[in-house]
Amino acid sequence: MSYNLSALFERVADAVPSRMAVISPLRRSTYAQLDERASRLANHLRASGIGAGDHIGLHLRNGTEYLEAMLAAFKVRAVPININYRYVASELASLYRDARLVGLVHHREFAPTIAEALTGSVVIPHVWTVDDGSTCPVIAGSTPYEAAVAESPPTRDFPGRSGDDLYVAYTGGTTGLPKGVVWRHEDIFFAAMGGGDPTSMVGPINTPDEIVDRILEVGIVMLSTPPLIHVSAQWGAFATLFGGGTVVLPSPGTLDPDEIWATIQRERVNVVTVVGDAMARPLLDRLAVDPQQFDTSSLIVFASGGAVLSPATKQQIAELLPQVITIDGFGSTETGVTGSRARLPGAPIEAGTRFSLDPSSAVLDDDLRPVEPGSGKIGRVARRGRAPIGYLNDEAKSASTFVEIAGERWALTGDAATVELDGTISLLGRGSASINTGGEKVYPDEVETVLKSHPSVFDAVVVGAAHDRWGEEVVAVIALRPAVSPPDLATLQEHARAALAGYKIPRRLCVVDAVVRGPNGKVDYAWARAVAAGG
Repeated sequence: MSYNLSALFERVADAVPSRMAVISPLRRSTYAQLDERASRLANHLRASGIGAGDHIGLHLRNGTEYLEAMLAAFKVRAVPININYRYVASELASLYRDARLVGLVHHREFAPTIAEALTGSVVIPHVWTVDDGSTCPVIAGSTPYEAAVAESPPTRDFPGRSGDDLYVAYTGGTTGLPKGVVWRHEDIFFAAMGGGDPTSMVGPINTPDEIVDRILEVGIVMLSTPPLIHVSAQWGAFATLFGGGTVVLPSPGTLDPDEIWATIQRERVNVVTVVGDAMARPLLDRLAVDPQQFDTSSLIVFASGGAVLSPATKQQIAELLPQVITIDGFGSTETGVTGSRARLPGAPIEAGTRFSLDPSSAVLDDDLRPVEPGSGKIGRVARRGRAPIGYLNDEAKSASTFVEIAGERWALTGDAATVELDGTISLLGRGSASINTGGEKVYPDEVETVLKSHPSVFDAVVVGAAHDRWGEEVVAVIALRPAVSPPDLATLQEHARAALAGYKIPRRLCVVDAVVRGPNGKVDYAWARAVAAGG
């Protein structure tokens, strides 16, 4: 047996068939039920002529259908493609062409935008519609998703599956067009999906058969707030399923703090995952209104992936949920999970953004040599060994990102960091987002963390704007907490000076109703720069 994702899941499903696998507002599926529905859909895909290497777009909000469709595609050696449901028709058409989709599974509410994208040279032969209660006209020739599942057999004879089968994850596209990152199943399993170690305490499995031995006696119940179009949500879900745990999905759409806390109470959730302060702060602010309203005693871990939690947010977690472990996970679509930082109950809260890297990761300088601990030198986070094959349809970008160093294959990220004396790294942020002011580089993440520690600031993004003398000036775009007066620029500057060098202090301030972020929780930097330029 190989490290094929669907084959690994089948082993777990056979071992704990009656255990709850996925809970959503519309359906509760045991492992046996999830596997059966995925197998039925896989047989329908196969009967439709879809097989090894074919790409199937998933234009879906969160729900059991998302995980069913991913597993079904893997069973027939096809490749599910994550589609950002916020894209407009022109963006969809570009992604459809780049991904060369032969199939598309979508919620009915998105049909009008999809139909607009499916014009001219953009043709997708097979379309399946998931009914969501909307009244939008269905796409001509599409097949009802539930009919495809119900009318196909549950047999599980899927030959040829391998750890060499492909998993493709499209990046969010916040800086240019999105790109598909191509992984082998075996590599993504170990690099991002837990490697068969659900507690992260034993180490990865050594053979595929060993995954059954690692199933926890009492499975972890994990609530995922981010959309499954975001890879960290996919990775967390599959890591949970490979350990025999339960994935809980709240109602798709706008984050509803009342529903999240009620679900944590009702389902006895052990782990809740978010994407940074943008998701954590609304949840914590709601809990702070009445900390006794919801029973949070089952909660063990409050985890963030895709964006770090600020010290101010961690302090709020410590006060409201003193029993929980707070974890920041660090990684990228191109590397998988490269590191993490955990704060145990009662431990002090660190001021910066520091991570412990896994043994396969390092910070490399411009000459692709490891940065010496304590040197203060800035390098790029990179990972060796289990890395992607490359970018889909982009050999030039693949060659510059995935390189060979001393006979080993490395994936280079755009994440800038320094290495501390103890071997941990201080993450500075994306190099592409850095601001060059008077020849000095300012990394927005560092400044944003300080700004968000001000009691009036709910959210913040820092960008550069053109300046005649300095080249760029540092501009803060902030959203305020409810019912507070906006602090003036001088007040925020004074607050920041205690933690930042003078050249990092914002020179201008723009106050907005809300910081615009994508469904993955990441800032829309094009929007922020436009605000800064106009302010």
